[in-house]
Amino acid sequence: MPRGDKSSYTDKQKRQAQHIEQSYEQRGVNEKEAERRAWATVNKETGGGKKSGSGRGHDVTPEHSPKSRKKNADASAHRPTEGPPASTQKGDKPRKSK
Repeated sequence: MPRGDKSSYTDKQKRQAQHIEQSYEQRGVNEKEAERRAWATVNKETGGGKKSGSGRGHDVTPEHSPKSRKKNADASAHRPTEGPPASTQKGDKPRKSK
């Protein structure tokens, strides 16, 4: 397979790259650079080609991606913060010395 061949990408990945490329072009990035950045982004988010014969697959959104970080931050923002942690409540009295 020659370098730059897109046959191992799914239709969804190709659509994603197209949308990303268009948004870069709207921001004033030239066409060739926009395409390069778009495919780099798709590769980062999805781990490369997903069709059979393109290697092993893995989770689409890795834990360190911006999307995942935002989801985790939202979850922690909704947790209650009142009161001391349970570990301090359990053993808050010092032991008596003999």
